[in-house]
Amino acid sequence: MLGYVIRRLLAAIPIALGVSMICFALVFLAPGDPIQTLLPPDADAETVDRLKRMYGLDRPLPIQYLDWLWRVMHGDFGRSIANGRPVLEEIQRSLGNTILLATVAVLIAFSVAFILGTVAGRKSGTWIDRMVTGVAVLGVSVPNYWLGIVLVIIFSVEMMILPASGTAGDTFDPTSWDHLQYLVLPVITLSMIPVGIIARTTRSAISEVMNQEFVVTLRANGLPEWRVLKHAIKNALPPVLAVMGLQFGTLMGGSILVETVFSWPGSGYLLSKAILNRDIPILQGAILVLAMIFVVTNLAVDLIQSTLDPRIRRG
Repeated sequence: MLGYVIRRLLAAIPIALGVSMICFALVFLAPGDPIQTLLPPDADAETVDRLKRMYGLDRPLPIQYLDWLWRVMHGDFGRSIANGRPVLEEIQRSLGNTILLATVAVLIAFSVAFILGTVAGRKSGTWIDRMVTGVAVLGVSVPNYWLGIVLVIIFSVEMMILPASGTAGDTFDPTSWDHLQYLVLPVITLSMIPVGIIARTTRSAISEVMNQEFVVTLRANGLPEWRVLKHAIKNALPPVLAVMGLQFGTLMGGSILVETVFSWPGSGYLLSKAILNRDIPILQGAILVLAMIFVVTNLAVDLIQSTLDPRIRRG
């Protein structure tokens, strides 16, 4: 097991390095000059050059990348071009809200989807299976930003029972409805796509396991059906956990539209503002942190899978 862990950690290093290069380079491919957001249209060339030297934008891109990578490795992500505050503080302030939103969404999505997928896999070919499959397809097909707008119109504008945007404050209290109510609509919106994906994956995994020979043997030995299903779930769990890990990483990095719709002060909302302001340090730092969370999440899922199924690490 230790050898497998070391191999996975070593494999993650070049991935992290490649991600850092992509995060740095892609930002410069977008049109526009970030310096122009700080200056009036009639600013002279000398002032523009001075600001470029201040932010290091006058040097070749490879030199900028190496300098940025060195500073990032020491915990310095630079300062925001838009407001001058440290990028790391901006990311830390917003990342907690995104982690809270993504964690609640993926836990609810996993619970609902796993139950639906297990029932559908157990009743493969029946009307229950077709109904669950239809719900899963619908969940994957509905755009989450459109669903968010519809939920706001229904529950915030028409019925006025849930807040449309924002949070209750800087500190979240999970025991207070005044705080929890701000999570309801964003969590429902964000969890719809994972519900569809995880339910379909669980259904396929359970259905495949239930058709294997060891299940026939267990039933022939007189094992109760609930214990047979328990063994089937254990064998179907590794691929489902892999999909769950991918969905958590996707929710962390792909919640920009949902956070924008609900004005949720997370990393996605921070990214949307940085894109509009052409704030390169914020963009580079936030994208890198979210990408690293995705890499770490996949690594953790791989280790959990190898613990549940030793055949993975032997392969």
